[in-house]
Amino acid sequence: MTTATLSLPAPAKLNLFLHITSRRDDGYHNLQTLFQFLDHGDTLHFRLRSDGQIRLLTDLPGVAADDNLIIRAAQMLKQASGTPLGADIQLDKTLPMGGGIGGGSSDAATTLLGLNTLWKTDLNLDQLAELGIRLGADVPVFVRGHAAWAEGVGEQLTPVELDEPWFLVVAPDCQVSTAEIFSDERLTRNTSPITLAAFVAGGGRNDCLPVVTTRYPEIRNTLILLNKYCEAKMTGTGSCLFGAFPNEREADKVRARLPATLRSFVARGCNVSPLHRELQKQA
Repeated sequence: MTTATLSLPAPAKLNLFLHITSRRDDGYHNLQTLFQFLDHGDTLHFRLRSDGQIRLLTDLPGVAADDNLIIRAAQMLKQASGTPLGADIQLDKTLPMGGGIGGGSSDAATTLLGLNTLWKTDLNLDQLAELGIRLGADVPVFVRGHAAWAEGVGEQLTPVELDEPWFLVVAPDCQVSTAEIFSDERLTRNTSPITLAAFVAGGGRNDCLPVVTTRYPEIRNTLILLNKYCEAKMTGTGSCLFGAFPNEREADKVRARLPATLRSFVARGCNVSPLHRELQKQA
């Protein structure tokens, strides 16, 4: 009997550092970064349709249907697998858009894995990650579901085991355009590559931070505020900032000192994605 519905998490991620090592001939950038998941994110609900239609039942303000990564991921999987089935998809949106914590990419990956399960299309993780990279550089890490050292444009992934601290994540009220940051002439593009050991020993930074804080004063001001309580960092191309803590209580303590108007949450770092943990439970 075919399962008719499925609900799955689309977790956030953090870039624990981000180095841009060169600009490629195709306009993309080579980088080094370290991805870790959070036990906090969006949730997607899938309901099987036998008529082949794919419908997103949740309206996302400012995102055209053709640009929506959930719809694009579903259509891509349908085309790649040749399935006659469709789906109604509902999104419970928690993660801020343009925050650098992977909301859209994670939603796309959850769609690929969720519909692969619901439709019984049996694509393996390599095939799904290959579809994912066409949707965005961050999608494959969500598809594969393990904390990873990443190189290339972010698609060359090596699974790693990291400490799993608690993080306080703060989201200033602005959206950062990744394309804008990567096209800014002030962006550092020639950082020397480092090793995982060098990062763990205290190396690594976010090369996008100086450009983002110059362009977005609200991010700069929030960074100054958060630095009073912890070593504050920015994830991806922004806008979210984060600090690591040994336990939930310490993270909550700092969160309580922040202005109530500043959006924030506390979550545990995860080496295995909550999406994959949920799929294993349902297998």
